[in-house]
Amino acid sequence: MSYRVVHYINQFFANIGGEEMAHIAPELREGKVGPGLAFETAWKGEAVIVNTIICGDSYFAEHEKEAKEQVLNWVKEIKPDLFIAGPAFNAGRYGYACANIALEVQTELGIPVLTGMYKENPGADMKDKILVVETANSAAGMRKAAPTMAKLGMKLMKGEELAASIVDGYLPNGIRRNFFEKERGAKRAVKMLLAKLNDQPFVTEFPMPDFDRVEPGKAIADMSKATVALCTSGGIVPKGNPDHIESSSASHYGEYDIEGVETLTSEGWATAHGGYDPVYANDEPNRVLPVDVLRQMEKEGKIGKLHRYFYTTVGNGTAVASSKAFAAEYAQKLLKAGVHAVIMTST
Repeated sequence: MSYRVVHYINQFFANIGGEEMAHIAPELREGKVGPGLAFETAWKGEAVIVNTIICGDSYFAEHEKEAKEQVLNWVKEIKPDLFIAGPAFNAGRYGYACANIALEVQTELGIPVLTGMYKENPGADMKDKILVVETANSAAGMRKAAPTMAKLGMKLMKGEELAASIVDGYLPNGIRRNFFEKERGAKRAVKMLLAKLNDQPFVTEFPMPDFDRVEPGKAIADMSKATVALCTSGGIVPKGNPDHIESSSASHYGEYDIEGVETLTSEGWATAHGGYDPVYANDEPNRVLPVDVLRQMEKEGKIGKLHRYFYTTVGNGTAVASSKAFAAEYAQKLLKAGVHAVIMTST
């Protein structure tokens, strides 16, 4: 008798559509859909996907509670041996959904769960709570990701003991597991050193955290002559969100003209952010983006002038790599415009 699996995917991998269909509510289908075929091929009849759950990334981000309740009800009724989500690769909102729905199934129903994504995906932050298989940063890595996830999933279904993360392919979760290496440590260390000295690829057995180190900018001698720009991860946008910045795991930023704008009003501005209560920001957008205060400082001669454009995105679940790319792009615009200082606001 084959093991029974429920698979969770988004609208893209279900071949429904891209961003224009990210609003679709959860849907239950019989059998495998999309990448489910790769899993079943790897299982060679030992396990089958009995149902596939499809949910739009935007729907999950904006209706997380309702989505979780619906998915839990279906999984509870189906009673699978494994719940598998993704893989999401580096799709931020998809990764967030996969990790959170998997954790919900594991916590509430006690069913083994598994997902897969790129290590910098926001959802990968939950690797200490659920098993997350490391994948490439794009769907081009599906051929490698599916067999690894399928093999680990079979271990979970059979109740076998997991090996170390480097052996089974999941992201390190803080749990140390003993295993035997073929070569002793001294020999491995020498091989690693020789590879490094000869500019050859090598993988350290003790990776160190990678922290950004940014040198502080030089102090501005005279703020009364400085051009100051505003940027925010708080999601302030013109009313109606004309550029459709996502409420979670943003894929882009917005650039908006505030030339002649003395204050941000609730009639003209609002937040697109889905990670905090928007009531107070929508009521008084200056709470997140203090245009009113900067205009006052401009009149008082405390700053030279407020730059005519501000840059905005949503920090909620947005990948670090994406955030760096946004800033690197609009930083060049600010430099070209002769901006001396930037005030970056959050929520």
